[in-house]
Amino acid sequence: MSTAARPRTGVTDAVKPAGCCLLVEDQPRTREWLCRALQTAFPTMAIISVGTLREAHAWLDALPEAQSADLTIAVVDIGLPDGSGIDIVRRLSRERPDVLPIIATIYSDDAHLFEAIAAGARGYLLKDEDEATLVAYLRRIERGEPPLAPAVAHRMLAFFRGPSIDRSDEARLTGRETETLSLLARGLTVPEAAARLGLSPQTVASYVKVIYQKLNITSRAEAAREAIRRGLA
Repeated sequence: MSTAARPRTGVTDAVKPAGCCLLVEDQPRTREWLCRALQTAFPTMAIISVGTLREAHAWLDALPEAQSADLTIAVVDIGLPDGSGIDIVRRLSRERPDVLPIIATIYSDDAHLFEAIAAGARGYLLKDEDEATLVAYLRRIERGEPPLAPAVAHRMLAFFRGPSIDRSDEARLTGRETETLSLLARGLTVPEAAARLGLSPQTVASYVKVIYQKLNITSRAEAAREAIRRGLA
């Protein structure tokens, strides 16, 4: 874990990037490159860098309440040695909705993209960009714009420009099934969804099975995509 301390000044833009950024990236060279881009984009920001999911959770656990308001941005890799960085995005969306979670990854496919968005990611950048381009995307945050790589933005537009949605298909889900789909898309496990709904895990597991059958899907990523399509996530 390392810290690049920077002086802090007030910023009055839509998002205030002058506080602190949590950077979660396991590759040392990539971590240094992302740190440089962040410091170029936001010279007054403090960068806290960690290399694993465990370290990221530990840092958030240890963050003093008095300093928690300083955390304004989190830049998170998906493929970490001990799990998916999307877990951090879910935690921040649940516990710190004021923080801007941004994915920085090599993955541009629908499965990773829509799972991240459903979890609460508010930006999605690709690591194959050059540093100057990445800095330009990051600076959009100060204007209240989501930092999105063009390839990602085009993929999202193509998804929503796809074949028209059969609204009768949406009616195939019952109210409970719709609630279950929404909770799954937000990253809750079956036991967590059961607790939220006041049902047994076995009952919710049966809902999940029916949902997958009705929607002809086989994975949580596909469930997240369908939830987004239906406006549930």
